[in-house]
Amino acid sequence: MDFSLGAELEAVRDLAREIFTDRATPERLRAVEGSPARVDDSLWADLAAAGLLGAVLPEADDGAGLGMAGLCVLLEEQGRRVAPVPLWPALTAALAVAAHGSERQRTRLLPGLVDGSGRMTLALEEFGPADPLRPGAQAVEDGTGWRLSGVKAVVPAPVGARHVLVAATAHSGPGLFLVPADAPGASWEYAETTTHDLSGHLTLDGASAEAVGAPGDGAVAELVRNAWVALAAVQVGVADGALAHAVGHLREREQFGRPLATFQAVQHQLADCYIDIDAMRVTLWCAVDALAEPFAADAADRAALVAKWWATEGGLNTVHRVQHVHGGIGVDTDYPVHRHFLWGKQISTTLGGAGADLERLGALLTDGAVTA
Repeated sequence: MDFSLGAELEAVRDLAREIFTDRATPERLRAVEGSPARVDDSLWADLAAAGLLGAVLPEADDGAGLGMAGLCVLLEEQGRRVAPVPLWPALTAALAVAAHGSERQRTRLLPGLVDGSGRMTLALEEFGPADPLRPGAQAVEDGTGWRLSGVKAVVPAPVGARHVLVAATAHSGPGLFLVPADAPGASWEYAETTTHDLSGHLTLDGASAEAVGAPGDGAVAELVRNAWVALAAVQVGVADGALAHAVGHLREREQFGRPLATFQAVQHQLADCYIDIDAMRVTLWCAVDALAEPFAADAADRAALVAKWWATEGGLNTVHRVQHVHGGIGVDTDYPVHRHFLWGKQISTTLGGAGADLERLGALLTDGAVTA
């Protein structure tokens, strides 16, 4: 397969890299981690002004039509600098609305994403051994609308989000439902996560909602699949950025009069990181390629799960090794590489860990589908 990006995606990559490098400095990250929302709103506005937020949306919705490929390029650059902006939840939600929402929903919601004035977030996870493809939250028809009840766990970046795209189960199957973040019947309990960002546990008690598409139409499975791939893209960047920190550190530090980078044991550790990252990147772009095939959902599921498993397993291994070769400063919570460790750790458990990924992949290979 040819995984060269092409001119448009290279332009997105280069522009995103420039913005993240300039803005996501250690000093800025430290300041955002101490802010109430834990989101860099200035960086979000810069990404919008550069046209990067809208680049993933279809041209019909004033985007550049780059879809998941454009999103993954953007997310990899974010991960490389561990920049505190909610790209993966906001943009995967926006792609779901663009694909399944009504014209009124797209017109109401997507322009705010493009210009940075409004964003959404996702509510996919629940407490306990829950499967995001089979949500426990319930949706009941109420006239022309819907009422949602249940609890959604660790909703990413709820502060500042105007709407939440919730996965819930109706009588006809799982569906996506749009809920205003401040809707009556929706209450929040905020919780700090491993990466120092702020999540929210969302309790829905008959909260009014509108369906995005029709329950049972496969939109939940598509969104979860896209989320798996998006998380894999962030993790590729996180691991690659961590490895860059290790290379710089080992070139400069000396032991017994020699740079640490010349010791064979250290070289083997970094070689293992390089191999894992290369496998993560290859499986990521195999998944992106599979997602572009509209009539091959099973193949896309398999590719997405393989990419997520590699990101979970290989990414976690990489950030552990990199922290190890940094010695004592690797556990300094304010040292830059430690943030990569925290991001890698959190991503490795989002929407299920490596064991859950293998279980789903095994079910797909034996039964033919993981979709609900």
